[in-house]
Amino acid sequence: MGEKFRSGNGKKIARERIDILFHYARLWAGEDRKRSRSCILLARRIAMKQRIRIPKRYRRQFCSNCTIFLVPGSNSRVRIQHGKVIVTCLDCGHTMRYPVVKQHAR
Repeated sequence: MGEKFRSGNGKKIARERIDILFHYARLWAGEDRKRSRSCILLARRIAMKQRIRIPKRYRRQFCSNCTIFLVPGSNSRVRIQHGKVIVTCLDCGHTMRYPVVKQHAR
């Protein structure tokens, strides 16, 4: 069988929906964690279905283990050691490490 024809707007619409869902996840992070988590799960499902990456600015805002929105000081700990940013989820204990990138002076 041949591939199904898909319009080119699917990925664009998916990116817009992911932006909206992460906006709502940020709003509900303090009040309703369950609703915030469901927004993140839905955004991940949309990204997988359309085969697109979640932007880096969003990927670093939720725990990849328990998919909860991370609020520094509330449910996550942020430390800098040996040229890396270490983010620890206080709900599940998962740690994520990101390199510290020096920005050029302009």
